[in-house]
Amino acid sequence: GEICAFKIHGQEMPFEAVVLNKTSGEGRLQAKRPIDCELQKEYTFIIQAYDCGSGPGGTNWKKSHKAVVHIQVKDVNEFSPAFKESVYKATVTEGKIYDSILQVEAIDEDCSPQYSQICNYEIVTTDVPFAIDRNGNIRNTEKLNYDKQHEYEIMVTAFDCGQKHATEDVLVRVNVKPVCKPGWQDWNKRIEYKPGSGSIPLFPSIRLETCDGPVSSIHTTIELQTNYIGKGCDRETYSEKSLQKLCGASSGAIDLLPSPSATTNWTAGLLMDNNDMIFKFDGKQGAKIPDGIVPKNLTDQFTITLWMRHGPSPGLRAEKETILCNSDKTEMNRHHYALYVHNCRLVFLLRKDFDQADTFRPAEFHWKLDQICDKEWHYYVVNVEFPVVTLYMDGTTYEPYLVTNDWPIHPSHIAMQLTVGACWQGGEVTKPRFAQYFHGSLASLTIRPGKIESQKVISCLQACKEGLDINSLESLGQGIKYHFNPSQSVLVMEGDDIENINQALRKVSYINSRQFPTAGVRRLKVSSKVQCFGEDVCISIPDIDAYVMVFQANEPKITISGMDHFARPAEQFERGVILLPDIRIVSTVTKTEHPVDSKEHDGANKPVVLEETLHNLDFCDILVIGAELDPEQECLELDHVELQGKHLDATNSTAGYSIYGVDTMHNYEQVLRQIRYRNWYTSATFDRKFRVKCSELNGRYTSNEFNLEVNILHSSNSNFMDHVNHMIVEPQFLQSVHHPEGSISAVHNSVVPSVATIVIVICVSILIFIITLGVYRIRTAHQHSSGDNEGSKENEMDWDDSALTITVNPMEKYEKPHQAEEESEEEDIEDEDEDTTSAESDESEEEDEEEEEEEEVIVQKGDKQNATRQEQL
Repeated sequence: GEICAFKIHGQEMPFEAVVLNKTSGEGRLQAKRPIDCELQKEYTFIIQAYDCGSGPGGTNWKKSHKAVVHIQVKDVNEFSPAFKESVYKATVTEGKIYDSILQVEAIDEDCSPQYSQICNYEIVTTDVPFAIDRNGNIRNTEKLNYDKQHEYEIMVTAFDCGQKHATEDVLVRVNVKPVCKPGWQDWNKRIEYKPGSGSIPLFPSIRLETCDGPVSSIHTTIELQTNYIGKGCDRETYSEKSLQKLCGASSGAIDLLPSPSATTNWTAGLLMDNNDMIFKFDGKQGAKIPDGIVPKNLTDQFTITLWMRHGPSPGLRAEKETILCNSDKTEMNRHHYALYVHNCRLVFLLRKDFDQADTFRPAEFHWKLDQICDKEWHYYVVNVEFPVVTLYMDGTTYEPYLVTNDWPIHPSHIAMQLTVGACWQGGEVTKPRFAQYFHGSLASLTIRPGKIESQKVISCLQACKEGLDINSLESLGQGIKYHFNPSQSVLVMEGDDIENINQALRKVSYINSRQFPTAGVRRLKVSSKVQCFGEDVCISIPDIDAYVMVFQANEPKITISGMDHFARPAEQFERGVILLPDIRIVSTVTKTEHPVDSKEHDGANKPVVLEETLHNLDFCDILVIGAELDPEQECLELDHVELQGKHLDATNSTAGYSIYGVDTMHNYEQVLRQIRYRNWYTSATFDRKFRVKCSELNGRYTSNEFNLEVNILHSSNSNFMDHVNHMIVEPQFLQSVHHPEGSISAVHNSVVPSVATIVIVICVSILIFIITLGVYRIRTAHQHSSGDNEGSKENEMDWDDSALTITVNPMEKYEKPHQAEEESEEEDIEDEDEDTTSAESDESEEEDEEEEEEEEVIVQKGDKQNATRQEQL
């Protein structure tokens, strides 16, 4: 009547049934081990109940009917979502909005629909123009721009329906592809240029993108814009005079616009650019050239050269704008010759006098050129070989398009006035004044009478030190045509193959041959035209705007060194003495060394390195310090043979000697070492002081001021010095003074000026007097003590202080030890004598004592006296 067991039928079911109450038949179904929904979601099996009536073999019990048990396993949210891919990538084209760029997908290993389904996706990265929906589709929320950002990286996470999120976010990369735009690719806006680095490529990896258009030809213009630097580009900032010497121009050019100085003061009132050789004319200023600067008659051959920058004339009815004008100073208003600008034309006026010929002859020459009004620097040369007048502009020849003939001017004796920047109205007006003012900038205005200039020299004078260049012309490739303008600031290239044009443009470089170039920016512009088959221009290529940054060069330090003081006898100065026999001019540049090893780098550069450089000087001045030279008795001389074969000239005045011209330091040293100072009336002069100073680049870099002092030794002084020196030093000391050709360094080191000699003599005399006085007092004290002890004057030393010349034989005391009186005298004199050492004195006294022990007859008395005197001393 009781229930003893429950049995489960099925294979390896993880459940068991346990009887709780046999009488009532109550039991419990329980799991034998943990159940995992992910392994099996549900179980179905049969269960039967058994009574307690079984026999020993368990065979006779009774079973109940079979009951079916169905178990469902409830899920626990134990797994997080995980993405199928580790990284998702997509590419989009800029400027489009996409419905779906790509889809991300995550999975969850939980068994129930609630926990295994992904209910939501989310973008973790903030501030990105993307959104994601519940299915994992990513889209962009705004149009993407390639120039703004090439690539986006965003992190995405997923949530299951139990709101459990993925343990690891997934990376999504979205690349932005630009819309194909025709144009130049892979170039830098800023190109850096260090002085001295020669030729550097401007666009080493440039390429042209044409978006697969069928191109038939490409035309490219590269322009280096330097119109705002100096005279339109980085030309050497030497004076016009030095430049003409360098280019081999014929001599005799007269500079009408020199830098203001004491001798060239007519340009002092003009406006100047930051460069002191460029003059600005604002329509209110003119300059009068003093009489005597330019000869009155220019003959039939002469040359006018100038740099000019000029823009369109203001106003509707443009006035004449005078560059150079030679007109009547008073009474009349005639223009004898003039160079002026009128309505973008350059006009040269040349009127001859009647006394030369009374025929109808050319008087005005006109050139109409766009460059006269383009506000850029150009170099103009007017070559007059009457009646032919030729204009060179930037090295290119132009014939006058209009020549106006006129009768010659009637000869008169009215003085003429040459002016720059305006024309002098001398007559027919109430008050003489300037008129026809010039608006623009002028530089290096020169006139050369009697000579005309060659094409080669003109090209050299206007040559530019910076410009465009092509590295390895031979490797430009087939089918590339190119052309430079005269100043190499514009390069035009043409070709029919894109790759050839790319290669050619990569070889275009910038070069600046100046050692110390003007620092700053040089603008670059590249403009291109592309032609397609059968069409005119099919693709529009944007211009390139870039710039070259030229760095400041390490500034040179010019140092002058040499002997800065010497003295010579007066008779040598009458013949002339070389002032600077060993002058040395050195230029050094300071550079900082950057550490190679980064570990050693402690934030500071290594010590500076001084590096000697070779470059040209353009003037050296020897200035007289103090009173100017008296031309009646002294001068500085230089044999002009020394200047031959060099680019040097020299001028001499009472204020000093000036050597100028662009030449090497070595040549300057050679010339300076030959300059002599002469003084043929030396009695009034004792010394002269000079100062040497040199310059590079028209004063941009200057040397130290080297001071030199020259002493003139007069014969009376020499005799006095001879007498004095015999007293204090060996006689041969003065021999070098009397040798006229003695070495300068010996003279410099040995000869003492006369005043210093007198001082030394006085000092020595005082010293001798003090020593004499001291010895005399010691002697007197000794005499008193001897008188007290001995009571007699037998052994006293007779001291004569009237003369110092005492001859001593130090061997006497060894030969005559018995003469105590002589011995004491000798010892006293030895103590006084400067040449005898104390050690020798001690030694001699010991020897005396040994001898005295051998012969003790008369000596004892002298011995006592010896000891007493030593104590006294």
